[in-house]
Amino acid sequence: MSLSQPLLSCFDIGPVRVERPVLLAPMSGVTDWPIRKQAFKFGAGLVVSEMVACETLAQGREDVIRRMRADDDCGPHVIQLAGREAHWMEVGARLAEEAGADIIDINMGCPARQVTRGLSGSALMRDLDHALTLVEATVKAVSVPVTLKMRLGWDHDSLNAPELARRAQDAGVQMVTVHGRTRQQFYKDQADWSAVARVRESISIPLIVNGDIETPDQAREALRLSGADGVMVGRASQGRPWLPGAIADVLCDGQTFCEPGLEEGAQALADALTDSVTLYGEHLGVRTMRKHFASFVDWALTDDDDAREWRGRLCRARNEQDAREELMAFARTKRARAA
Repeated sequence: MSLSQPLLSCFDIGPVRVERPVLLAPMSGVTDWPIRKQAFKFGAGLVVSEMVACETLAQGREDVIRRMRADDDCGPHVIQLAGREAHWMEVGARLAEEAGADIIDINMGCPARQVTRGLSGSALMRDLDHALTLVEATVKAVSVPVTLKMRLGWDHDSLNAPELARRAQDAGVQMVTVHGRTRQQFYKDQADWSAVARVRESISIPLIVNGDIETPDQAREALRLSGADGVMVGRASQGRPWLPGAIADVLCDGQTFCEPGLEEGAQALADALTDSVTLYGEHLGVRTMRKHFASFVDWALTDDDDAREWRGRLCRARNEQDAREELMAFARTKRARAA
């Protein structure tokens, strides 16, 4: 790494030190305990839970409680909460802290219709006064640090992320993450990292830039354009839980970018499969891993027909043993052909 590309520096979120500011994004249906465990093992600086809805958490729904699961192998326990009423955010925050959260992240960035229809997620950016009541309730309810994830705004006529970030900082939020798109863009077009720079100008707390970051070069450019203190890796890490750590190896340690070989990658997913079966039971545990298997195959192969065959073989596996055997067979076969 040249002197013109300085290494990322660590920062603190309250008592939590982030040594490697390359984070795994919270993603519903993706960043459950098995995947977060692998991402942290490979060197991600922080890993964030799936979004947890406060009101259903308070109802004690088993599937919602399960989203908060973590262990010491996941590093600092970061639980992301979503809600639309201050009362339920307060209740949810307290339950998350009781469940062992070291940091609570508030979701004001999810663009999914089923979330925004309920006036949660990025819909909160349409009414900043109301959004701040949720922030204030969460901060006051717990003793652990609170962070906030948002988008640039609801649409390009209301790019209010700088104002929301400033007001959140004043209310006690200790880190802000901004995805460089509006809600109305969903995941279309290219994330606008330069627009995040306006948030940088409005706050002094750590800022993380998110959106379309898949390589160290993209991460460096996102940092340059945004002025952020770190990056968050999202969709590109599906099937590649090692990706945030591999990017951190470059940005934080000055190493050469290197992803695992097929067998090491397959073993990481096999380990996640074992944890997934522990978490969900065999039937659901195997099904939950299918998206990761398919993404792993798509990353490893350039031949569409070959990829289709292996995706089918892995996604048809009905039990843990069959899925594991197909996964390792894929790695061995592809390595042999490459050699």
